[in-house]
Amino acid sequence: MVTTVGNESEFGKLIKDLIYLEHDAIAAYESTIDRLDDKLLSTEVETFRQDHLQHLATLNEIALEAGVEAPTKGDMKQMLTTGKVALADLFGDSTILKAMKTNEDDTVTAYERASQHEDALPETKAFFMKAHQDELRHRAWFETTAKTL
Repeated sequence: MVTTVGNESEFGKLIKDLIYLEHDAIAAYESTIDRLDDKLLSTEVETFRQDHLQHLATLNEIALEAGVEAPTKGDMKQMLTTGKVALADLFGDSTILKAMKTNEDDTVTAYERASQHEDALPETKAFFMKAHQDELRHRAWFETTAKTL
């Protein structure tokens, strides 16, 4: 799936869209953790879910400071992110991890774009850059681990 998140001209819309993206990602992570047969993999995936929970908490703080009403759940895309994982479950852990890698492609792109938003304060840009690094690490792990299974 190709995301448009990060292309918003209005900063408030960017924050809302990133919050939706994080809710969707967290739901996909929860689905993945529940479906993986290898519990060692589930443990690692849980650490990534914790990163997303932290991103969401920070985004909610940014929304509050910016006077933006923060969404409290995911959007329609959540069905796609979790649906890919559910379908992949038919083929085993490697395929689940590959599905999650494609979900991470969107978060990598979104945070990379967000870090360049002209209306973001320096501390907000620093958060976006840190989140981008987290997403790059998650994506690399999913890709590498899927190949070894």
